[in-house]
Amino acid sequence: MRDGAEWILLDAGDVGALIADESWRDVVSAARQDATRKRIATDAAELAAPVLEPRKILCCGLNYLDHIAEAGREVPEYPTLFAKFADTLTAPLADIHIAGSEKVDWEAELAVVIGSRVRGASREEAEAAILGYTVANDVSCRDWQSRTLQWLQGKAWDRTTPIGPVIVTADEISPKEGLDITGEIDGVVMQQSNTRELAFDSADLVAYISQFTELGPGDIVLTGTPGGVGLGMQPQRWLRDGEVLTTRIEGIGELRNTMRIAAGSTEETQ
Repeated sequence: MRDGAEWILLDAGDVGALIADESWRDVVSAARQDATRKRIATDAAELAAPVLEPRKILCCGLNYLDHIAEAGREVPEYPTLFAKFADTLTAPLADIHIAGSEKVDWEAELAVVIGSRVRGASREEAEAAILGYTVANDVSCRDWQSRTLQWLQGKAWDRTTPIGPVIVTADEISPKEGLDITGEIDGVVMQQSNTRELAFDSADLVAYISQFTELGPGDIVLTGTPGGVGLGMQPQRWLRDGEVLTTRIEGIGELRNTMRIAAGSTEETQ
């Protein structure tokens, strides 16, 4: 938990474990008042992914109006959803190792972190269940993704989805009102948009997903990426070994991940 220029260390393993206890706000308040709690200066801290073991990660594809146009599609009537596994997540400054894909793409995304159990929710109930927001990049192996009509095999590679660096609570920022989102490679801007451009916003997605599956504390919803991905370029452009992928969202922070891409079998990275 960040308190001014310091991090206060709590007993929970990650944010998901913390907020699973309904009294977590009291725990946080008590920690702020506890002078014996260990504290670390923010510039000396090495941050892990804020949520390490979500029960569910649901993702939305083709959700920014410019990305829908880039893909040559119509605005969908319903969200296009797919899932990830918890071990796809990695830290905000982690190197991303991939062997076995020659078409590695970038997808800057706003991630929603669920704060309370929600099932069959209205939009208002879904909005109330959102703890806050963080930054993610849905790094995708497009050659694997395009092997079939199902996207999973291109989207669920181990430790390829950085998230973080922090979760900003929903009372502090409003993606609906608009947050700038940017994706860069070696400092060159590839994606630049605003969360106002989402076809289905955070509350829309949480409400929709909750109709068929319960979401709980620490679960994550990735809201989709804007235009400017490598797949949509002419000619297409893929991430290269050693390039630094920077993902930034206004009011939250940034990820900086160095790509470690090698040819050959996926077994080499395990």
